[in-house]
Amino acid sequence: MTGLRVRPPFEDWFGPDADDATFGYDLEALLAVEPVPEPPGFAEFWRDLAALARAVDPNPVLVPIGRSGDHEVHTVHFRTTDGLTLGGWFALPVAGPPTIGVVHSHGYGGRETPDLARVPVDAAVIFPVARGLPSASLVDGIPTDGARHVLVGIESAQSYILGGCAADIWCAASALTRIVGDLPLYFHGGSFGGGQGALALPWDDRFFAATLVVPSFGQHDLRLRMPCTGSGESVRHHVAAYPDAREVLRYFDASTSATRITIPTRVEAALWDPSVPPPGQFAVHNGLAGPRELCVVSAGHTEYPGQDLEAAESVAGTLAHIATHRP
Repeated sequence: MTGLRVRPPFEDWFGPDADDATFGYDLEALLAVEPVPEPPGFAEFWRDLAALARAVDPNPVLVPIGRSGDHEVHTVHFRTTDGLTLGGWFALPVAGPPTIGVVHSHGYGGRETPDLARVPVDAAVIFPVARGLPSASLVDGIPTDGARHVLVGIESAQSYILGGCAADIWCAASALTRIVGDLPLYFHGGSFGGGQGALALPWDDRFFAATLVVPSFGQHDLRLRMPCTGSGESVRHHVAAYPDAREVLRYFDASTSATRITIPTRVEAALWDPSVPPPGQFAVHNGLAGPRELCVVSAGHTEYPGQDLEAAESVAGTLAHIATHRP
């Protein structure tokens, strides 16, 4: 475990009137949070969905837009499940052919530009934007804000949008390998993307390792009892009104999926986070079945003193993780 071991002065940072975004958990309690057990048919559901995505011809289309650091950057469009075409960015190393690939997801705000800070100089990288999210992957009928997006299709596991978003990750990986060949892949995702990565990774053997940053969608048993400022709040209210939705969510719990992730996985989890309650983040780490690395950060989804230093350490941690585990 790296990062913090002592509780920061949150009351000084955020003021005495701020809601307690530790949700009453100290580090010891967070490290003891257990993942949610699998529901019946969990593995079969996800294997079938992954097979459906792997059968899609991604047909990636690139348009060059210029150089950024050690990479040439392009926009990319590719096909995913449900007949959708999504957008994003794709970058190739300037120095020569890539030796690994990176699938780099995003938070619930979508993505407006690629961020190459955590991408090795010899890696090809795709930055897919998940279905319905701004602004490269807008879809008629899918709301762009997280509070409504997260409820699309929640009536059943087969229709729930988080399954489609996991398929978008697999299809992005297929688009990358279609362009550069069958390279070993690394996954990086934060918040929404971290939770989606946890859902997707157990079912795709193309990935050799991953970093999940303040991952969402973990430990719904706790999450549904914790008021927050993120997408989980609309889910909490929805389940209160429609209790049957709780059974659907059992197939989309990132902590449950983590128990099937066997590749080396690095998790950055926050002690204070008003948007994604920390117990859910730590449950993803605690549930991991393979080699795991935990980086404890002060806070998530908010600004705080020392944030730039922690962010730099986190970037270095991801690059070191890739270097350690790359084939």
